[in-house]
Amino acid sequence: MREQSKGTLLERMEIELLEVGPERITARMPVAGNTQPYGLLHGGASVVLAETLGSIGAALAAGEGRVAVGIEINATHHRAARSGWVTGVATPLTVGNTLATFDIVVTDEQDKRVCTCRLTCMLRDAAPGS
Repeated sequence: MREQSKGTLLERMEIELLEVGPERITARMPVAGNTQPYGLLHGGASVVLAETLGSIGAALAAGEGRVAVGIEINATHHRAARSGWVTGVATPLTVGNTLATFDIVVTDEQDKRVCTCRLTCMLRDAAPGS
C-alpha cells in the first residue's frame, strides 16, 4: 500500500494506515499541515481521510479484478481539532455486489468525535488492461 500511495493525496496529507481489514480500516493524520487559515483542521481534510478509509474498505470488498468508485460522501463536523493527530475508523454499513457503504468516524487525541462521514462506492469490474 505504501508504494501505491507515492505521489498521491494520501502521501501529501501524511495519512498513516494503521489497520486494514474487511471489517475495520484505521488511519491517522496530523492536524499540522492540514489546517484552514484559522489554524483548525480543515473540514475537507477530514473528508479526505474518511474517503481514503472508506475507499480502501470498498476496494477490499470489491475483490480481485474489480474496482470501487466513490459516488456519494457526506460529512458532519462536530468539533474543531487544533493540534496533534486525528484518527479515522471506517466500518462497513452494507456491502453488496454493486454498492458498498461505509461509516467513518474521525476523532481527536482525546477520543472526541471531530467528524462523522458516510461513503458509498459503486463496485464494478476493472477496465481491461488496468
